[in-house]
Amino acid sequence: MKSAELLGLSATELSRLIHARKVAPSEVMAAWLERVASVNGAVNAIVSLRDPDDLMAEARALDDVAPVGWLHGIPLAIKDLLATKGLRTTYGSPLYADFLPEADDLVVARIRTSGAVIAGKTNTPEWGQGSHSFNPVHGVTRNPYDLARSAGGSSGGAAAALASGMAWVADGSDMMGSLRNPAGFCNVYGLRPTWGLVPGDAGGETHLATLATEGPMARTVEDLARFLGVMAGENRETPFPRALPDLLSGLEAGVKGKKIGWLGDWGGAYPMEPGILAACEAGLRVLEDLGAEVETLPPPFPAQELWQAWIALRAMLNAGGKSDLARDPAKRALTKAETIWEIERGAGLTAAEVYAASEIRSRWYRDAARMFDRFDAVVLPSAQVWPFPAEWRWPEEIAGVRMDTYHRWMEVVVPASLIGLPALSVPLGFGPQGLPSGMQIIGRSGDDAGVLAIGQAYHRATLWPQRQPALAAGAVSR
Repeated sequence: MKSAELLGLSATELSRLIHARKVAPSEVMAAWLERVASVNGAVNAIVSLRDPDDLMAEARALDDVAPVGWLHGIPLAIKDLLATKGLRTTYGSPLYADFLPEADDLVVARIRTSGAVIAGKTNTPEWGQGSHSFNPVHGVTRNPYDLARSAGGSSGGAAAALASGMAWVADGSDMMGSLRNPAGFCNVYGLRPTWGLVPGDAGGETHLATLATEGPMARTVEDLARFLGVMAGENRETPFPRALPDLLSGLEAGVKGKKIGWLGDWGGAYPMEPGILAACEAGLRVLEDLGAEVETLPPPFPAQELWQAWIALRAMLNAGGKSDLARDPAKRALTKAETIWEIERGAGLTAAEVYAASEIRSRWYRDAARMFDRFDAVVLPSAQVWPFPAEWRWPEEIAGVRMDTYHRWMEVVVPASLIGLPALSVPLGFGPQGLPSGMQIIGRSGDDAGVLAIGQAYHRATLWPQRQPALAAGAVSR
């Protein structure tokens, strides 16, 4: 097969060909290296790329080996927030510019065990904070659909790699929309799984740290489901283990008769740039045409309470996990201002404030559970803005409303994040300037399979990721 044909396959299709010995891992690696050499200089999605000769040698060694897993022989770059054994892991921080981990993080180990060739890293904001992927170590990742625009974050490198044909699947992580915002910005799929489905490392998670999760990104929903199956599964050494559900048997169930709630701008609480809501409403009409029932809902919970709980709990966790970055003068000088703000705000919280935030969180979980007694899923935009200029740090204003923090412009992702709901960002096509956007399909806790089934029906009806950017012409996802 020609390189463009290989690059355009879904991961599922490519895996089948490799397992059937119709395509060799060395052919796949050669095509991937050719694409990276062609487009990564402009996009800057892949960082810490391994030596191409070493990668080709590793791929050739797999040509005649019996496949060991679904990803056998497929090159894959890991988000630069996860440790990769012997491969530079920077977290976007100059403090770790030359760090070589001695072991893989758990998710990386699972990906490696599934046969993937770990070929490099994908770019991220410093410490993963902020939804725009730039840092002082690797620079800024640019949107493949408009190189003057942001690819989003913090999984911006992963999303841009997928959109430009430099990845078949990609891992990401999501505390505050970091799988969903870049997926929307780059015309691909990103799934924030139910919290606990993808476990962290023993010792790396506490009982309080239940806001962030790893998750999959892809150009097809089937690839999302299969890759989630690689990443997920119990780790009994971490809090609240969750067994891997059946993600594939009901994937083609369709949406006929499903009830979908449309939350819009949460009753005006979330300012939106012009065209964002209209794009979502067009996506909802696709679901209606497929047989779903869509109902517009009033705000199910006060947005300001959700925000206050969110910024308190997020800051508390930052203060607990990164306090040395603020205390040590040498480290502080090399740490971004947004991270210092999070740490210092968290350090100043009282026990009563943290308890109040937890109480709000619990009430919202209860009310959301009642909402899902009536609806199979609810929908919100994936972001409140279109991809913005790459030289910005963040959008400081939306529709005339000033943003009072560096992350307020992403407030629309908080309802799902705060209580760990599964949320799938699906692409919505392109706005008047040719820029992508997305919407979140959010399900009840534990219903990742149901959310994926809705996404699969939507994908088959739209196939938006087939619309590749000009710089990746020829990479068409089926």
